[in-house]
Amino acid sequence: MSLPDKAFPVSWDQFHRDARALAWRLSGAGQQWKAIVCITRGGLVPAAVISRELGIRVIETVCVASYHDYSSQGQLQVLKEISPVLLENDGESILIVDDLTDTGKTAGIVRAMLPKAHFATMYAKPKGRPLVDTFVTEVSQDTWIYFPWDMGFTYQKPIADDQVG
Repeated sequence: MSLPDKAFPVSWDQFHRDARALAWRLSGAGQQWKAIVCITRGGLVPAAVISRELGIRVIETVCVASYHDYSSQGQLQVLKEISPVLLENDGESILIVDDLTDTGKTAGIVRAMLPKAHFATMYAKPKGRPLVDTFVTEVSQDTWIYFPWDMGFTYQKPIADDQVG
Protein backbone atom coordinates (compact mmCIF):
# COMPACT_ATOMS: atom_id res chain seq x y z
CA MET A 1 0.00 0.00 0.00
CA SER A 2 1.42 3.38 -0.95
CA LEU A 3 0.82 6.67 0.82
CA PRO A 4 -2.41 8.43 -0.16
CA ASP A 5 -2.15 11.26 -2.68
CA LYS A 6 -3.91 13.78 -0.45
CA ALA A 7 -1.89 15.33 2.35
CA PHE A 8 -3.29 17.19 5.35
CA PRO A 9 -0.39 18.73 7.27
CA VAL A 10 -1.31 19.90 10.76
CA SER A 11 0.85 22.49 12.53
CA TRP A 12 1.31 22.66 16.29
CA ASP A 13 -0.89 25.78 16.37
CA GLN A 14 -3.66 24.10 14.39
CA PHE A 15 -3.43 20.95 16.48
CA HIS A 16 -3.77 22.98 19.69
CA ARG A 17 -6.76 24.89 18.29
CA ASP A 18 -8.40 21.61 17.25
CA ALA A 19 -7.73 20.02 20.67
CA ARG A 20 -9.34 23.03 22.38
CA ALA A 21 -12.28 22.83 19.94
CA LEU A 22 -12.71 19.17 20.88
CA ALA A 23 -12.61 20.08 24.59
CA TRP A 24 -15.22 22.78 23.95
CA ARG A 25 -17.54 20.27 22.27
CA LEU A 26 -17.02 17.80 25.11
CA SER A 27 -17.74 20.47 27.72
CA GLY A 28 -21.18 20.89 26.19
CA ALA A 29 -21.99 17.20 26.54
CA GLY A 30 -23.20 17.73 30.11
CA GLN A 31 -21.02 14.90 31.36
CA GLN A 32 -18.68 14.78 34.35
CA TRP A 33 -15.76 12.66 33.22
CA LYS A 34 -14.03 10.49 35.85
CA ALA A 35 -10.97 9.93 33.71
CA ILE A 36 -9.45 10.09 30.27
CA VAL A 37 -8.17 6.96 28.61
CA CYS A 38 -5.90 8.05 25.79
CA ILE A 39 -4.85 5.74 23.02
CA THR A 40 -1.10 5.95 22.62
CA ARG A 41 0.71 7.42 21.13
CA GLY A 42 -1.47 9.77 19.13
CA GLY A 43 -3.93 10.44 21.94
CA LEU A 44 -1.30 11.70 24.38
CA VAL A 45 -1.13 15.29 23.18
CA PRO A 46 -4.87 15.92 22.77
CA ALA A 47 -5.49 14.20 26.13
CA ALA A 48 -3.11 16.66 27.83
CA VAL A 49 -4.93 19.64 26.33
CA ILE A 50 -8.40 18.25 27.05
CA SER A 51 -7.49 17.32 30.63
CA ARG A 52 -6.35 20.89 31.23
CA GLU A 53 -9.39 22.46 29.61
CA LEU A 54 -11.94 20.22 31.34
CA GLY A 55 -10.14 19.84 34.69
CA ILE A 56 -9.78 16.07 34.43
CA ARG A 57 -6.88 14.86 36.61
CA VAL A 58 -6.90 11.11 35.96
CA ILE A 59 -5.30 10.13 32.66
CA GLU A 60 -4.76 6.49 31.76
CA THR A 61 -3.24 5.01 28.63
CA VAL A 62 -4.13 2.04 26.53
CA CYS A 63 -1.26 1.16 24.24
CA VAL A 64 -2.24 -0.27 20.89
CA ALA A 65 0.33 -0.69 18.14
CA SER A 66 -1.11 -0.57 14.65
CA TYR A 67 1.00 1.56 12.32
CA HIS A 68 4.30 -0.24 12.04
CA ASP A 69 5.47 2.04 9.27
CA TYR A 70 4.00 5.07 7.57
CA SER A 71 2.73 3.27 4.50
CA SER A 72 0.80 0.30 5.84
CA GLN A 73 -1.28 -0.69 8.81
CA GLY A 74 -0.02 -3.87 10.38
CA GLN A 75 -1.65 -6.26 12.81
CA LEU A 76 -3.06 -4.66 15.95
CA GLN A 77 -1.49 -5.52 19.24
CA VAL A 78 -2.51 -4.32 22.71
CA LEU A 79 0.76 -3.53 24.46
CA LYS A 80 -0.75 -2.16 27.69
CA GLU A 81 -4.25 -2.75 29.04
CA ILE A 82 -6.50 -0.27 30.85
CA SER A 83 -6.42 -0.44 34.65
CA PRO A 84 -9.29 -2.56 36.04
CA VAL A 85 -10.87 0.27 38.08
CA LEU A 86 -11.58 2.21 34.87
CA LEU A 87 -13.11 -0.85 33.23
CA GLU A 88 -15.85 -0.98 35.87
CA ASN A 89 -19.37 -0.26 34.61
CA ASP A 90 -18.13 -0.78 31.04
CA GLY A 91 -16.35 2.57 31.13
CA GLU A 92 -19.32 4.74 32.02
CA SER A 93 -18.17 8.38 32.63
CA ILE A 94 -14.83 7.64 30.96
CA LEU A 95 -13.59 9.71 28.03
CA ILE A 96 -11.51 7.92 25.38
CA VAL A 97 -9.24 10.29 23.43
CA ASP A 98 -7.23 9.71 20.26
CA ASP A 99 -5.82 11.93 17.56
CA LEU A 100 -7.47 10.12 14.64
CA THR A 101 -9.81 7.32 13.76
CA ASP A 102 -8.78 5.93 10.39
CA THR A 103 -10.03 2.44 9.57
CA GLY A 104 -11.73 2.06 12.96
CA LYS A 105 -9.73 -1.05 13.87
CA THR A 106 -7.98 0.50 16.88
CA ALA A 107 -11.16 2.31 17.91
CA GLY A 108 -13.07 -0.97 17.75
CA ILE A 109 -10.64 -2.72 20.09
CA VAL A 110 -10.74 0.08 22.66
CA ARG A 111 -14.50 0.57 22.27
CA ALA A 112 -14.98 -3.13 23.09
CA MET A 113 -12.98 -2.63 26.32
CA LEU A 114 -15.11 0.39 27.35
CA PRO A 115 -18.46 0.09 25.56
CA LYS A 116 -20.17 2.83 27.62
CA ALA A 117 -17.31 5.33 27.35
CA HIS A 118 -17.50 8.47 25.23
CA PHE A 119 -15.06 8.26 22.32
CA ALA A 120 -13.55 11.54 21.06
CA THR A 121 -10.98 12.13 18.34
CA MET A 122 -9.52 15.17 16.69
CA TYR A 123 -9.89 13.86 13.16
CA ALA A 124 -12.12 11.17 11.66
CA LYS A 125 -12.11 9.31 8.38
CA PRO A 126 -15.33 7.74 7.03
CA LYS A 127 -14.46 4.12 7.89
CA GLY A 128 -13.73 4.95 11.54
CA ARG A 129 -16.31 7.68 12.09
CA PRO A 130 -19.18 5.36 13.21
CA LEU A 131 -17.12 4.32 16.25
CA VAL A 132 -16.56 7.91 17.44
CA ASP A 133 -19.01 10.01 19.46
CA THR A 134 -17.31 13.41 19.04
CA PHE A 135 -14.72 14.70 16.58
CA VAL A 136 -13.55 18.02 15.17
CA THR A 137 -12.72 17.49 11.48
CA GLU A 138 -13.56 14.79 8.97
CA VAL A 139 -11.11 14.06 6.18
CA SER A 140 -11.47 11.70 3.24
CA GLN A 141 -10.30 8.12 3.61
CA ASP A 142 -7.53 8.68 1.05
CA THR A 143 -5.99 11.60 2.97
CA TRP A 144 -2.83 11.18 5.02
CA ILE A 145 -2.68 13.42 8.09
CA TYR A 146 0.82 14.64 8.89
CA PHE A 147 0.88 15.44 12.60
CA PRO A 148 3.25 18.10 13.92
CA TRP A 149 5.44 15.58 15.75
CA ASP A 150 6.01 13.79 12.41
CA MET A 151 7.21 16.82 10.49
CA GLY A 152 10.08 19.21 10.12
CA PHE A 153 9.99 22.51 8.30
CA THR A 154 9.90 21.71 4.61
CA TYR A 155 8.52 23.19 1.43
CA GLN A 156 4.96 22.16 0.55
CA LYS A 157 4.13 21.86 -3.15
CA PRO A 158 1.00 23.73 -4.25
CA ILE A 159 -2.00 21.42 -4.83
CA ALA A 160 -2.16 22.61 -8.46
CA ASP A 161 1.28 21.06 -9.09
CA ASP A 162 -0.24 17.63 -8.51
CA GLN A 163 -3.21 18.18 -10.81
CA VAL A 164 -3.20 16.31 -14.09
CA GLY A 165 -4.38 18.14 -17.16
